[in-house]
Amino acid sequence: MGVEATANLYADAIYMIISMVVILIGPSLLVGLVVAVFQATTQINEQTMSFLPRLLTTLLMLIFVGPWLLRSISDFFTSLFHTIANVVS
Repeated sequence: MGVEATANLYADAIYMIISMVVILIGPSLLVGLVVAVFQATTQINEQTMSFLPRLLTTLLMLIFVGPWLLRSISDFFTSLFHTIANVVS
């Protein structure tokens, strides 16, 4: 396995990790921003008011996008094992 193949493998893994994190955490960040603006305008300083909507948003995203996340991880590991098998033989 050459340096280029190893670099491509790491690049694919990092790209997959970043895309999964953005898909799961991005909507939660937006909901947190909306709640923070609401809290700032109404001067309500309640910790749980910020936490619960972000938690629910993350859980809903996990429910809706979970099958795609598992399929992409499975496809990545399948291609990884095929690549390893080709390199070893």
